[in-house]
Formats: sequence, structure tokens, C-alpha cells
Amino acid sequence: MELNIQIPAHTADIFDHLQKGLFINSNSCDENIRQMYDEIDDHLEALSLYFAQIGYTLERGNEYFYFSRTEPRITLEQKIARAYYWIDILDLFKTFNETFGPGYRFQPEQILVEANINVMLQNKLDSIRKHTSDKEIRKDVLDNIIRQLVKDSFLELENEKNNVYKVMSSWHYLERLVESINIYDETEEDEKPE
Repeated sequence: MELNIQIPAHTADIFDHLQKGLFINSNSCDENIRQMYDEIDDHLEALSLYFAQIGYTLERGNEYFYFSRTEPRITLEQKIARAYYWIDILDLFKTFNETFGPGYRFQPEQILVEANINVMLQNKLDSIRKHTSDKEIRKDVLDNIIRQLVKDSFLELENEKNNVYKVMSSWHYLERLVESINIYDETEEDEKPE
């Protein structure tokens, strides 16, 4: 079957970005990323069909796009470990500030200062060490978390001089991941009338 669709001129750039496992966010600090977002938004159906032909699924989130792809089976243990990591990351940042989400701006130093007076935040930051080396100090743990979140396109360095980071729209992806976990309360079943 021949595919006769009109694809945008920058499709190669969009593919190169998404195939790395990155997100294209509407609120990116990078104008090129925002332009790619607009181009996908304007040509979503054509791009979805085009990428489907080469085995990629173009997914739309809340103000972001990403690729999903059928992957080889990953062991259950690896999936659980990764889910724990993301839950801990979300928990850490929401403990720092309940409004932490897309568009939020912060400096890592703010989190470290808050951790010095907020025992709960301190404990959460310390508990993330289990995902890394136990020998790391809090600043190193936080720097590694932020570096990974930037690499995965959940955060961007908005102002290098002041070390200000901006939370991308793709943060919704992590929130949706955690929200999709269903925990059933056994006491509800016990309280059902007979």
C-alpha cells in the first residue's frame, strides 16, 4: 500500500529528536523545540501515519509529544525498580513544593536549603541514594537527578547564569505514570455488606 500523505519539511529533525527517547514540549526554552511542537500539532495525523510505517507510534500528552514503540520484554523486576525511582523523584519534588509541575522554575540550591530545615524532604533526598551510590552527598544526588531529568527532557536549564531550571510539559508523563498505579484497599472489600 502506498502512503500518500503530506509530511512537514522538518520531519527528519522531529524524528531525530523523538527517536532518542526525548519529549517535544510546548513550553520548551528552546525555540526550535517549540517550533517542532507546533509542526507536529499542525500535522499530527500525517506524522502519525508516517512514523507508524517505520514502527514508531507518535503519542500526544498534555502539551508534549513522544514516541512509543513495541519493545522486547523487560523483566518485571526492572520495570518495578524504574517505577519506584520515578515515584521517589516525584515525591521528592512535590515534598519540596506541592505546585512543582510544568512551568515551575527553581534553583537546585533552593531544594538543598529547604532540605536543611525540612526533615521530610531531607529523608526523601537521602532515600533516593538507594538508586545511586550510598556514598554520595545530598548535593551530588540532587545534581545527578537533575542531570538525568534534563537528559530525559523533563527539565531544561532556562538561565545558566542563575542556575534556574524550568519544568517541561512532559512532567505530566511522570505524573500520569504514577497516577495510573491502582492500589486496592483490602479494608473496602472487608466492609462490603453481605
